Amino acid sequence: MADNKTENALSSDATEVRAQKLKLLREQIGDVYPAHFHRTMTNAELGAKYESLEPDVETQEVVTVAGRVYSSRNSGMFMDIHDASGKIQIFSHKDVTGEEARALLPMIDIGDIIGVTGVVRRTKRGELTINAQKIEMLTKSLLPMPEKWHGLSDIELRYRKRHLDIMTNEDSKLRFQQRSKIVSGIRRFMENDGFMEVETPMLQSIYGGATAEPFKTHHNTLKLDMYLRIAPELFLKRTLVSGLTDKVFEINRNFRNEGVSTRHNPEFTMMECYWAYADYEDMMDLVERLFETLALSIHGTTEFDFGDKRLSFKGPFKRVPMPDAVKEATGIDFLAIKTDEEARTAAKAGGFAVEKDWTWGECLAFIFEEKVESTLIQPSHVTHFPKDISPFAKEVPGEPRLVERFETYCNAWELGNAFSELNDPEEQRRRMVEQLEQAHARGEKEKQLDEEFLDAIDQGMPPAGGLGIGVDRLIMLLTNAPSIRDVILFPARRNKAD
Repeated sequence: MADNKTENALSSDATEVRAQKLKLLREQIGDVYPAHFHRTMTNAELGAKYESLEPDVETQEVVTVAGRVYSSRNSGMFMDIHDASGKIQIFSHKDVTGEEARALLPMIDIGDIIGVTGVVRRTKRGELTINAQKIEMLTKSLLPMPEKWHGLSDIELRYRKRHLDIMTNEDSKLRFQQRSKIVSGIRRFMENDGFMEVETPMLQSIYGGATAEPFKTHHNTLKLDMYLRIAPELFLKRTLVSGLTDKVFEINRNFRNEGVSTRHNPEFTMMECYWAYADYEDMMDLVERLFETLALSIHGTTEFDFGDKRLSFKGPFKRVPMPDAVKEATGIDFLAIKTDEEARTAAKAGGFAVEKDWTWGECLAFIFEEKVESTLIQPSHVTHFPKDISPFAKEVPGEPRLVERFETYCNAWELGNAFSELNDPEEQRRRMVEQLEQAHARGEKEKQLDEEFLDAIDQGMPPAGGLGIGVDRLIMLLTNAPSIRDVILFPARRNKAD
């Protein structure tokens, strides 16, 4: 293998040194990227098995592990290698390590992936260690790793090169492990609650189920313009009509061709569900049980920190009708206001800049967003939305201007949106036609009426509660992430040249 003369002859450029070492390795050992390697246990399994091993004790068991080299000391005599489960120290010395393995040490760089076979011991200092008998090169890394203890300081580079971010940042690694646990937890909770998971189309010839700008594409064989879905709602409701199940859900990817912020990404994850013979109050209970279950799964308690706030996911959450919340915050009693004009006048008198054509409900919702949203730090359900801005929810009995809808807020963020779903086919058609006309007036000429959905509703959809939860925002809260890009493995970003 490489002797001191060879080492001294290598280039001083770190990347070039690695390329030269790769060339030497190919010449001397052949395959530097073998297809197969069998390890007997992971680093975490090794640690668990020998947790009680006393210091300065060596076992007789020979094990085989593998991982990426994160540190190297004393010319490779001591190395730390990491797999996905954790790290283990490797010790190489002439008393325990064969000559061929020791000769490989000068060719190993930080970031290389190696396999090690040897005997397990615990050092006098208490470090679980493998006395290497055999070392194999499994992958030669051609690029230096970022400095381990500081990771990637450039935020944009962290998102662009997420593999390096996770490689050098334990917080990022843990966060994505927790994300997986949270998504699995949502699925397990819903299934245990009797919901059936289905999959609905991401490519749709007619987009709907929410108000948003879609991404457009074209199917060459069908000669058909198609859209990435903005919501799965209409297909899930058709599933409810079918009688396949009374409780249906989907953990879905949605795509909206709109802005990017710390809480918005063009591609995002939602959990959407529909529950026959239930209503919006049933969905409030479901949200509380789900949030409590997830908090316990991640933190072992329903209370946890987000930034400088202490949040509690212990139900029941605060429930407040929107008109009551606005009245408490501003003194404006919208339930006592009868007309759109009176609503605009009251809003202007309160110092709010409202548009001249806004309705009673639009004024109410705007003031809520301006004065109340930012105060909703602990989990809260805001109920009784204006019908003006909630065209697909059932009316509140005795108050036709309000509907049975709620949004769940926490940290002043909207996390969920739910209705007692409209299932009157004639009223559904009327409202969808009205919504289509408004979209065309805004210039959305491609938007169409979904006749297949309306045909299904004509068949008869049972009364139902519907709910959508923004999974990414929920994960942000549970993992103390300040930006949605911190919880999306590969978030949308500008091209490097931009």
